[in-house]
Amino acid sequence: MNKLKRTLALVATLAMATTAFASCDNGKESSKAESSKAESSAAESSDAESSDAESSDDDSTADPSAKSEEVGAIDSSLKTGGDTFTVSSWNADDAEALIKQWESVSGKKAKFNNMSCAGGEAAEKYNNMFNAGDDIDLFFVEADWALQFVNDDTKTVALDKLGFTDANFAEMYAYTDEIGKDLNGVRKGASWQAAAGGFAYRTDLAEKYLDVKTPEEMQAKIGTWDGFVDAAQTVADATDGKTALCDTLGGLWQVFAAGRTSAWVQNNTLVVDDSCKEFADLAKKLWDMGGVTQYDQWEKEWLPMGQTDEVMGYFVSTWGFGETILVGAAGGEEGATYGKWNVCVGPQEYFWGGTWMVVSPDTDNAEECQSFIKTFTVDDAQIKEYALSKPEYCNNTTVMAEIIKEAAADTSVYKDTLVLNNLNGQNYFEVLDESVKGVDLNGLITPYDATIKAKFVKIVKDDYVKGGKSWDDTLTAFKKAVKGEIDSLNVE
Repeated sequence: MNKLKRTLALVATLAMATTAFASCDNGKESSKAESSKAESSAAESSDAESSDAESSDDDSTADPSAKSEEVGAIDSSLKTGGDTFTVSSWNADDAEALIKQWESVSGKKAKFNNMSCAGGEAAEKYNNMFNAGDDIDLFFVEADWALQFVNDDTKTVALDKLGFTDANFAEMYAYTDEIGKDLNGVRKGASWQAAAGGFAYRTDLAEKYLDVKTPEEMQAKIGTWDGFVDAAQTVADATDGKTALCDTLGGLWQVFAAGRTSAWVQNNTLVVDDSCKEFADLAKKLWDMGGVTQYDQWEKEWLPMGQTDEVMGYFVSTWGFGETILVGAAGGEEGATYGKWNVCVGPQEYFWGGTWMVVSPDTDNAEECQSFIKTFTVDDAQIKEYALSKPEYCNNTTVMAEIIKEAAADTSVYKDTLVLNNLNGQNYFEVLDESVKGVDLNGLITPYDATIKAKFVKIVKDDYVKGGKSWDDTLTAFKKAVKGEIDSLNVE
């Protein structure tokens, strides 16, 4: 980086920091184009001072020096000094690990409120907690329903009131930042995850039925939807339909939907575009040939089939490579298929889920909330520690580029060998990095997505795929179901 650019970057950073301390109620956000530039620069380089950062102002990069780990003052409207700092989530999978690390770094304590429910049930429980006046400081929200809370100023506070600025989040992946902002572009939530996904597959079955020996060869086979269908047909023919290429229609939709160009809701009206019919036809084709199993995600039979020859692969996001999905599907460390898995991107880059940290405006522990969020979204050293020890693909382009580069030389940098050994030591963050770079929400997420997509997948499966009903009849049933759940929507 030349001397002039260093100087300008320093001036810009100091200016942002000064602004943050002078007025922590600044709700202005950088443009989507600027966020994209920052993402592109850091993701494509493992060195903050690479030639990308030194390129001209006309290219698609941004100077990584714009990132700041300094957080401003907390707005006087927020309370501090409360007795108990509470972190709430629907399960313990990430929360306990995050709390443990934060307590170690901060020297403070957090009370974990584990609601012990499915993610989709958490929204209702949170609303009940707010209505009851329960103690809520920092709480987790999931991608599909995050906007229900992000768009409600009575339940979430703007992060600039906690001293955060655009510069603090300059290394976030753009899609994660989009989910954390309300309809006015105000950042209300931040995620430590970039929940990129891929297709995890049995290496022994892939070699036996598809003559595939490497993840690169597998990607060449299934890197398009046509290729995916062809591979599924090959496997089905070779096994008389006893081995399916992929695990569930729900997983299939999660991936396919990432390629949509229309949001479910526009101008308060349900939108069913051509991609919905395309998916229904794809689902039926795979179902009829035995290319997808007949199970549903999360039912008791779903993971155990990974220890048999019923299925070759699972669609898995970063949080699913451990016991939640893939290690669980292998049967654990002593399982029948443990160590027999690899991962490739698959037919479509996508993300699945992800968790955002948000803060109640009524918190009386604003200092702890600020510290917790900073630890896992701003502090590069702590982000790296979490990414390697959990392990989990984290929401920081520079950190992940650094890890990927280090792991290319020695995969032992991953501190959790349970996941790594199940993947034959594969540098799987490299695959997830490729996937996440292809994710572009482009305004596609809405507060209603969790409800709508659940209805869509169920009705497509029950009516169109299994029931043999026409698309028109299936569509009518789908619209009726959505209207029954979300009466405020226009359903034409």
